[in-house]
This record gives sequence, C-alpha cells and structure tokens, in this order.
Amino acid sequence: MAILPTVVVKAMFENTNQTMTITPKELTSENFAAFGDVIEVSDNKQHFTINDGFTERYHDLAEVDVNNQSGRALISIFRSTPLVLPIAVKMMERHPLSSQAFIPMGEQSYLVVVAPRGELDPTEIEVFIATAQQGVNYHAGTWHHYCLALYEVSDFIVVDRGGSGDNCDVVNLDGSLIISPTLLPFISQENG
Repeated sequence: MAILPTVVVKAMFENTNQTMTITPKELTSENFAAFGDVIEVSDNKQHFTINDGFTERYHDLAEVDVNNQSGRALISIFRSTPLVLPIAVKMMERHPLSSQAFIPMGEQSYLVVVAPRGELDPTEIEVFIATAQQGVNYHAGTWHHYCLALYEVSDFIVVDRGGSGDNCDVVNLDGSLIISPTLLPFISQENG
C-alpha cells in the first residue's frame, strides 16, 4: 500500500475558524473494528476449499445485524455518482436498528467516512480509503457518510434491513469539513 497523504479538513466549530488535519487510514480489519467489518479476501480470514476443490470460501466476513423489530435482510444495488472534489461533508447518517454493508462491483477505490456510535461529534470523523477489493459493513448505530465513489459512477451491492421502524437518522452539517483533493494523488484512476 502506498504511503497515505494527509487530508486537510477545515472545520468551523462554534463560529471559530479552526483547521483540523486528518491522515486517512488504510482500510484494515484492525483499524476499522470500532465502526464495523472489512469484507475482503485475506489469509487472515477463515477460509476453506469447497465444491470439489474448485472454490475457496472466505467464510463469515461480516456480522449482518437486521433482526431488530422483526427486520429482514435486503440485498440492493446502489449506483453512486462521484462528488466533485474537494468534498464538503454536509451530512452523516446512521442506522440504529441494523448493520449496513457496501460491496463494490467495479474496479474503483472509494472513500469511507465514519464516526463513532453515540452523539455525533464532527471532530471524531475519520476517513478511510477502500480499494475495489474491499467492502465495508457498518455496525448498527455507526455514523457514516453515504457512499463516496471516486472518478466514475460506481455500483455497490448493499445488504441492509427492511421492515418496520425508523432506521435512518440523518444529521446535517454546515459543509465546513472538507475532504481535499490532496487526499487522492496515490489512487490511480485506472486501477482503483
């Protein structure tokens, strides 16, 4: 993995002009554990051969949590259009009743923007860079930005909850948290 550059996040909190610097993190199971699961092929994951030796199964990669209030699992495809850089973070959302997984179907990297469960604190927002070979599964209640495709329209398989109950809380932000284009120079548009 390339050395990760610094992302400058400019933030104004309580009418003060404060600049906060965030270094994006490589998306790994260890550094994402507080927010959810990383879905990927890895020798560190449980895996075994099936189908007469023609298939390697990478088993139980994420905890799908959808049963609260008699929920059921849904599988959808989200088509995400990239935002213009720099990206102003104008909202965060969470799903208090369930997990939500995003699995890329294409070859582009994408951004993952998250914050811990509980009351949203914009100073605790973190940015991860996911490769096209990595999906994410947000734990119930984890704050996240909607899917941030890079460079081109990208499709994602989404596994989340259907059923009764309000399962999406949205907090609007003032847009003063900025993900700068300096975040992205090491990501090739050709190989994601």
